[in-house]
Amino acid sequence: MSDYQEHIISSTNALPLYVRDYASKQSRVVLCLGGLTRNSKDFHQVALRLSESGYRVVCPDYRGRGLSAYDPDWQNYNPRVYLDDIRQVTTALNIHRFAVIGTSLGGILGMALGVAMPSSLIGVLMNDVSPDIPAHGMKPVLDYMADTAPLDTIDHAVEKIQKAFPNFPASTPEDWHYIAQCTYKTLADGKLVYDWDSNIAKPFFTKQAQAVPDLWALYASLRQLPVALVRGALSPFVPDASLHRMQTEIPGLKSVAIENVGHAPSLSEQASLDLTDIWLKDCFSESS
Repeated sequence: MSDYQEHIISSTNALPLYVRDYASKQSRVVLCLGGLTRNSKDFHQVALRLSESGYRVVCPDYRGRGLSAYDPDWQNYNPRVYLDDIRQVTTALNIHRFAVIGTSLGGILGMALGVAMPSSLIGVLMNDVSPDIPAHGMKPVLDYMADTAPLDTIDHAVEKIQKAFPNFPASTPEDWHYIAQCTYKTLADGKLVYDWDSNIAKPFFTKQAQAVPDLWALYASLRQLPVALVRGALSPFVPDASLHRMQTEIPGLKSVAIENVGHAPSLSEQASLDLTDIWLKDCFSESS
């Protein structure tokens, strides 16, 4: 028996969206939203653990990632469309209330759901992201995305990831291979390419993208909810000043820094697991 059910759900513009659904008969729902280039595979270990603890864990692939369809119009690769896709997914799966675990872009979407779906959202755990988006943090990510040359083997993929992101949460060769397997897909000729549409980077180079939006109003929408933050101690994405303001804006914010890790923690670290358990207890005790 599979650890999860698979769904294909149609978006508003009829684009097929892929979703993993762990423990679908449980009523306590956790929605896992990945980073900019990531997909549902990233959350497999976390989802297994939570589903064994009585949670239903829903992990969608954004359009243009993983097993979801690529959008022929690259301008649809933007947060407003992603939020509408999330609404379509939760509606199709008959999910009315949920907590969000969001990594990077997923954390930003979690904040935005406080405005877009306030009656459904019951809490947000943000993984290595704050309402401040540092340009120097995004540059290596965009540079990495720009190099779309196919690779010959999984070992070449590991080497490329290690060079670009040496502070990924990996301590063994097996960890690095798992990250590579979640990042690349194999073509018919055996070559490996990124498991996302290269066009997802295009919106970052438009004139509109030069003006970074103020995300603090979105963060403020979470004030009445349980909010938690996991950050990599070596990551540039949650500087101390941003953390201090986040704690000021939401005094109940619970946070932990994962030592010797950059962007972004895997959420399988013991400190991450402990914080997740506390946060989920707060989410579902307050929503019951």
